[in-house]
Amino acid sequence: MGNVSFENKTVVVTGAGNGLGKAYALEFANRGANVVVNDIGGSVSGEGSENTPADIVVKEIIDNGGSAVPNYDSVATKSGGESIIQSALSEFGGIHAVVNNAGILRDKSFAKMEEEDLNAIIDVHLKGTFFVCQPAFVQMKEQGFGRFVNVSSPSGLFGNFGQLNYGAAKMGIVGLTNVLAIEGAKYNIKANVIAPNAATRMTESLFGEDMANMLTVDNITPLVVFLASEQCDITHEIFSAGGGRFSRVGISTDVGYFNPEASAEDIFENIEKIRDLSNSIYPTSLADELPLFTEAMKQGE
Repeated sequence: MGNVSFENKTVVVTGAGNGLGKAYALEFANRGANVVVNDIGGSVSGEGSENTPADIVVKEIIDNGGSAVPNYDSVATKSGGESIIQSALSEFGGIHAVVNNAGILRDKSFAKMEEEDLNAIIDVHLKGTFFVCQPAFVQMKEQGFGRFVNVSSPSGLFGNFGQLNYGAAKMGIVGLTNVLAIEGAKYNIKANVIAPNAATRMTESLFGEDMANMLTVDNITPLVVFLASEQCDITHEIFSAGGGRFSRVGISTDVGYFNPEASAEDIFENIEKIRDLSNSIYPTSLADELPLFTEAMKQGE
């Protein structure tokens, strides 16, 4: 079994002052990485800031013989994202992997959701991923190596009551990562998505006590560490993790039903054929779907 090592590598983990991000940062450091521990120190809903959470994690890493520096910038601004990556470059001379873990919650039912609830979540999760990824991507492109682990959620992939804003942002991260993987491919930049199920201060109210005891942050860390490593040759994929279960999540399609002159009545008559995924494929780009049009046309002949 090969050793997954981060010796002479620098990893940025956003939202690393608590919960999942803290677990990731500690494990990267245990495996030899220089770690930029980013955390603004705000509340679950995104208010306030303090340096303490990031400082505590950095101290723990250094006390255990590791290498780390804190960063307190917000991911929700372009300047903040640039500053986070610059911390890695200034302190350690490079950037090899980024885990975009920072997040907040503003849960409300759809009818009661305010515009600010939507904007705050989009800013931190979706724009925050963009603002951190872009300067890191530029550096990784120059050096011909990089790994991105972007954090989505089951709420984005599958939906969850009261989390329209969160789900929309988290599914947006999937689209962002898909394109990042395609554009980074020739530079040995791999980009993947994880959708963790873990009991943290953000999610503890969603799980019952028994389930929360099973869904620990340590159950997510092995997958994140692998996807951020040099040993990972996988890109453009989505993974679910939680409670010791690890699995790929696919966005699939099938040949479907072909009729260039279809009416609504034709759709009604053929809806089950349209919905059929019994011979599905998992496109990795827009071009991958195009052959299905040719195959569908043949069925219509």
